[in-house]
Amino acid sequence: MNTRKENLQKLSRLLDVMDRLREECPWNHAQTCESIRPRTIEEVYELSDAIIKNDDAGFKKELGDVLFHIVFYAKIQSELGKFDIGDIADAVSEKMIFRHPHVFGDGPKASTPEEIADTWELVKAKEKGGNKRILSGIPDSMPSLLKAYFMQDKARGAGFDWEKKEDVWGKVREELGEFQAELDGMGDDVEKAEGELGDYLFSIINAARLYGLDPDKALSRTCEKFKRRFTYLEEKTIRQGRNLKDLTLAEMDSIWDEAKALERKSQSE
Repeated sequence: MNTRKENLQKLSRLLDVMDRLREECPWNHAQTCESIRPRTIEEVYELSDAIIKNDDAGFKKELGDVLFHIVFYAKIQSELGKFDIGDIADAVSEKMIFRHPHVFGDGPKASTPEEIADTWELVKAKEKGGNKRILSGIPDSMPSLLKAYFMQDKARGAGFDWEKKEDVWGKVREELGEFQAELDGMGDDVEKAEGELGDYLFSIINAARLYGLDPDKALSRTCEKFKRRFTYLEEKTIRQGRNLKDLTLAEMDSIWDEAKALERKSQSE
């Protein structure tokens, strides 16, 4: 591990690297904030993968890529005379100090994470130049599953939540019933059916949040599980010299069950 002085030296080296890349590398010199934005999104997803997989080496690598992008944006904006990396660091420091009066101010000391979370959104709403409404800070482009989760969590921080987590199941059953009823009578009004599906998914995400589960992580794991089992089905079919489309559903189910059994055996060893 590095000392504070060593860390500052290494960060200074990264800034020097960025300066040279902007000056001497044609590709880096040509980039704008708009052109690197899609790459930043990709890097954040790769970072998320490394965290989920508990891959320490990958975690460090992807954090470095994200940090490089932050330095890249700061360099471009400094060239435009708008702000630099120091302004960014100072702004986020001021924001964190303001949002933690129990640490940096004269406010009452919070003893639990729950006490802090319960007042977090209300404190943020008082910020100068901050979001004027509790949900206004959620990006429109955020994936819908995450958007639903964070909307619900932010509403909870303002006191809008179920008194008991068990109460959510009545809402889940209600939304499922409305969705099923809409499907049963659906004609050409696909938009209405999608609306009921959205309500049902929103209620399921809410239930996961109330029980301390990460719905995005859960769905990601299920997708990976489906990918493994379907790939096993596909590869076994290829080894048999057959085409997937030529298999009956019963044959596919049999190979699918093989994949499940092998996974369970591997997990128990």
